[in-house]
Amino acid sequence: MPPGLAPGFQGPAILHWLQDGALGRAMRESLWLFPAVEIVHILGFALLLGTIFALDLRILGWRMATVPVERLAALTLPLSIAGFVLAAPAGIMLLTTEAVHIGQNPAFLVKMGLIGLAGLNALLLHLGAWRSAAGWQEQTPVAARAAAAASLLLWLGVLIAGRMIAYL
Repeated sequence: MPPGLAPGFQGPAILHWLQDGALGRAMRESLWLFPAVEIVHILGFALLLGTIFALDLRILGWRMATVPVERLAALTLPLSIAGFVLAAPAGIMLLTTEAVHIGQNPAFLVKMGLIGLAGLNALLLHLGAWRSAAGWQEQTPVAARAAAAASLLLWLGVLIAGRMIAYL
């Protein structure tokens, strides 16, 4: 149990609802459903991270320097969205197997927090420095490079925290 929770804490009602529902039961009882959903989650997450990392590395000037950042973003954004659309629902389905336990897992809580911070980082980039992206051919603004570096670190943290869920 995470530190600070009262003994006997059973978790929020939504976690019980997820775990005790038909989907949670099906995920636990089916021989093939859990591994199939886990594969979809991993493939979606790989697509999401691969495209995000490609764009972040370009913004940092470490790869594909001859490709305009707006062009690469136009290519990667639909794939990033597709990856998220695969990974998020599959992640919720995986959560249903042991929602009460996983919902209190420190690694899961860190993962969710980092996903939120990564989303906030992307939003701030798009509301700020991204507005001048057309002129980045010569010099990428420090704010954009900082956002790309933060994105790489945050998403790497999500990956590590997600893997740690099984061990905590």
